[in-house]
Amino acid sequence: MTVMRVLVVEDEKLIADAIAEWLRREALAVDVVHDGDRALELLAGDDYDVVVLDRDLPLVDGDTVCRSMIESGARARVLMLTAASAVHERVAGLSLGADDYLSKPFAFTELSARVHALARRSRPAAPPVLQRAGIRVDYARREVHRDGRPVPLGNRELALLAELMRAEGAVVSTEELLTRVWDEHIDPFTNIVRVTMLKLRRKLGDPPVIETFPGAGYRIP
Repeated sequence: MTVMRVLVVEDEKLIADAIAEWLRREALAVDVVHDGDRALELLAGDDYDVVVLDRDLPLVDGDTVCRSMIESGARARVLMLTAASAVHERVAGLSLGADDYLSKPFAFTELSARVHALARRSRPAAPPVLQRAGIRVDYARREVHRDGRPVPLGNRELALLAELMRAEGAVVSTEELLTRVWDEHIDPFTNIVRVTMLKLRRKLGDPPVIETFPGAGYRIP
């Protein structure tokens, strides 16, 4: 149940920010860039599930970014955006290797649905429900129970818990949690993991189930 990572590549900043805000509300980790050159830099070093890629970009156009991803064997799925709605434009975009195509203007609900569908295709199938140490996480339904008791969690708390559950007893470092649960713009020196972990522990209740290993990370044994 790793948190889905999305890269939004859109030169119109208002549109890019609106897409990112919408997807972050759904507990996705979203990075935003505004040109193809920067997109290629991030794609070379980060593992994304989905790239929301505008076709008309400065410096390096979306077609070139998409082609480069295919040639490099990138795992990420591509949802291509364009202002053109003609059939031949959509066919051209898909022929480059894009997995899906969406014309502007679009409904954010449709974009979100397409992103989630592509993300499911980009990763190996994961168990729909995670269970460990009396905790049951149904990530799709956003439901958590401990010993049969419902535990209401915020999006980041849920994502953090899912990462610990998925590790199956292994220690997960703070750096790994920052990468998987938040996004590239998070301050690497922030204490947000510790603060979110405190909230999560409080909501899960006693006896404590999350162990801390100073300098190493956290785990659910």
